[in-house]
Amino acid sequence: MKLGSSILDELTRKIDEVLPDDLKKGRDRLEKNVRAATESVFQRLDLVTRKEFDAQSEMLAQSQLRVKELEQRVQELEGKETK
Repeated sequence: MKLGSSILDELTRKIDEVLPDDLKKGRDRLEKNVRAATESVFQRLDLVTRKEFDAQSEMLAQSQLRVKELEQRVQELEGKETK
């Protein structure tokens, strides 16, 4: 997953707020390194986007509903068979 720029931008902004002024001179290099390290960590975590998560959640809900419907149908058919 490619991490959204807004998250990295927010992280960079927060780091910039706490950096002493003398370290801000190397800000561009620091930002590049932090961004690369953060993306690397997030890739290893195998995260998904909210959109992907929501899509999978919806598919799961639909599948669970379908299984429930099929279970009820099987019970109905088994009931007719024993009569």
